[in-house]
Amino acid sequence: MTVPVSTYRLQIRPAFDLAEAAGIVDYLRELGVDWAYLSPILAAAEGSDHGYDVIDPTQVDPRRGGPDGLARFAAAARDAGLGILVDIVPNHQGVAVPAENPWWWDVLRHGRDSVHADAFDIDWEHGGGKIALPILGSSLREAIANGEIEVSPVAAGDPDDAARGAVGVARYYDHVLPLADGTAPAAATSDPATVDAVLAAQHWRPGFWRDDADELNFRRFFAVTTLAGVRVELPEVFDASHAEILRWVREGLADGLRIDHPDGLADPGAYLARLAEATGGAYVVVEKILEHAATDHAEELPAWWATAGTTGYDAMAEIDRVLIDPAGEEALDALDADLADAAPTAYADIVREAKRAVADTIQAAEVGRLVRGLPADVRERLGEEVARDALAQLLTAFSVYRVYPPVGAEIVADAVAAATTDRPDLADALATLAPLVAEPGTELARRFAQTTGPVMAKGVEDSAFYRYPRIGTLTEVGGDPSVFSLDVAGFHRAQASRLAAWPHALTALSTHDTKRSEDVRARLSVIAEVPGRWRETLERLRSIASTGDGRLDDLLWQAIVGAWPASPERLQAYAEKASREGGIVTSWTEPDADAEARVGALVDAATGDARGVVEDFVAEITAAGRSNSLAAKLLQLAGPGVPDVYQGTELWDHSLVDPDNRRDVDFAERRDLLARLDDGWQPPIDDTGAAKLLVVSRALRARRDRPELYTRYAPLPVVGAAADHGIAFDRGGAIAVATRLPVGLAARGGWGDTVVVVPPGIHRDELTGRTWPGGEVRLADLLDTYPVALLTRAESTASPAGSPAIEENA
Repeated sequence: MTVPVSTYRLQIRPAFDLAEAAGIVDYLRELGVDWAYLSPILAAAEGSDHGYDVIDPTQVDPRRGGPDGLARFAAAARDAGLGILVDIVPNHQGVAVPAENPWWWDVLRHGRDSVHADAFDIDWEHGGGKIALPILGSSLREAIANGEIEVSPVAAGDPDDAARGAVGVARYYDHVLPLADGTAPAAATSDPATVDAVLAAQHWRPGFWRDDADELNFRRFFAVTTLAGVRVELPEVFDASHAEILRWVREGLADGLRIDHPDGLADPGAYLARLAEATGGAYVVVEKILEHAATDHAEELPAWWATAGTTGYDAMAEIDRVLIDPAGEEALDALDADLADAAPTAYADIVREAKRAVADTIQAAEVGRLVRGLPADVRERLGEEVARDALAQLLTAFSVYRVYPPVGAEIVADAVAAATTDRPDLADALATLAPLVAEPGTELARRFAQTTGPVMAKGVEDSAFYRYPRIGTLTEVGGDPSVFSLDVAGFHRAQASRLAAWPHALTALSTHDTKRSEDVRARLSVIAEVPGRWRETLERLRSIASTGDGRLDDLLWQAIVGAWPASPERLQAYAEKASREGGIVTSWTEPDADAEARVGALVDAATGDARGVVEDFVAEITAAGRSNSLAAKLLQLAGPGVPDVYQGTELWDHSLVDPDNRRDVDFAERRDLLARLDDGWQPPIDDTGAAKLLVVSRALRARRDRPELYTRYAPLPVVGAAADHGIAFDRGGAIAVATRLPVGLAARGGWGDTVVVVPPGIHRDELTGRTWPGGEVRLADLLDTYPVALLTRAESTASPAGSPAIEENA
């Protein structure tokens, strides 16, 4: 297996296709990147910028460059000495526009007789042999009576789809669905009697979108009805959906794969084993969120999986937290309590409330399928209502994303105990369900495991994170906001553990899924050092504009401060998404016009009456935020694992949640700045972001070009009055030194006589070019230009002649 030294994530989309990507591989090589890491490139729904709504797994998306574009990109990457990692989506396919997806179209047309009927996870019995499609804005009876549905034959050359062989279609506004063979009318009509008769003969049944909880009978990605679950556990489905992907590996167009949402699969371990066999053991990483548990049973990556590790959210949480001042927790807790009004103040209570709401609403169809999957005698004894209630409560109490029976029985037991404590009236039902959902090899246990993840993701990441804004850094994918900070010793232990257990897993600071980019989080982390100033600032901001909900105000004003300066359009888009995800004052399914007007007015105030307050506070924390940014980047790039750089983040990047983080990247600007650095420019830490580019390029190059310096992980002592503000480690010849808690460091007057103790020999700082001897190195000298240093062992231990650093500091 070939393993990358580092990766650089590129978002391939119609506006930045594979040809555009091929044009920057030389820049990536100069930056120090080892592998290019591509977002999904299989054919995706028209207009998709992310590519996770695959509509045809058998071809590279023509809008992203097609097979020729991939071939040219691969050739360019090889010429530049880069490997290639590609993101793939085995769990689901996009079905928003059925005519785009040949497999789904065929199933809608032919039903259970379709050659692709087994590809999708459909409960045919619950649908009476039909696929339920909750696409209508009213009941089916009303839609037919109002003439909103038209059925017609397909004319020759009809783009709606002679190509797929349909002989008739039904249209409901923008929805076009195939009619079963022999059921098309002689001419287009909206006549209620004719439409009713035709629809009765179809393999699908349209319904009111609000009835999906009862009617929906196919597994989805989370709560997205336009993403249908795929049964890759079936060998024939795996083969058909992976033939093109395996061709990439076989023909040298890809060296490794990133697996999206493995927890949605029936058996992730078996899938990875089959993939390893099919690829000859290629490098594979999984987008697995490892949840911090409130119990003793934290979620760990299964050691038996055929994978090099996760995509790096676990590392992100550790790096963020070691740069957060624990002294700020009490004050920020008090502020949060004051803002919460009558809402739950404990994070665990917020999560419990949010997860139960998810189980009862947007995952209700999946819970219903679990009820139907219970043994008949259990279902009869408990009754459907109690069974549904108990399953929803058990899903709510689950502390991790999922378990993999027979492993994980203790986690199920913890969930049963927690659920029973919350709902003692369900004790008997929960005790009955416990062994059933933990029993290896059963369909019920498998489906339960496929449901715990969506309830966790939608309840925590997409709800609770937007309801608990205590400090925005902590509400990040893969993190537990109840864990406020991490001390240096804890950070060192985590890195040593990563090197020992998963040395080739990715590490990340920004991804396409992060709620806030790394530089936004680094800036917001400063709030923990100045909680009193944040309280004062927030009070002033709220006096100018408020949504009426204290926590939502805190969330939005932090986002504005973290992303500043940002266009009103970007901030408005974020505010709408954040307020609807939180689901307190408004929601996606029940938008409140008055509440959303207040949200919009708050954002307007940021560039209006409140602008001065925002800019004053941003000015106060920007320098410290940049120090945190450089520290986090060095800790990631020099630390154990395979560091991934998200596109554009080699300069300052103050992006918010997607799609904000998929904006265009100015690679020409980055090329020019990198060339200036290579000409000897020593950049200041200013708005250009060149200082961050210096750290990224030098750290990536050192890691790629001198791998012998990265063979171990050893904490280095930082000694002196300001020791708590330093963190240092030796990777086997490459030494990273970083500043933490910069506001507190400045308040104490700087480093003073604090030193870092480095191994014997001569060490060169890759950022400044200065050299330093082993032994005690004064941080006031080492970090006088930047808040970080990357020391690499000199090729020779002899003192180089005329080395100013040695002469001045020996």
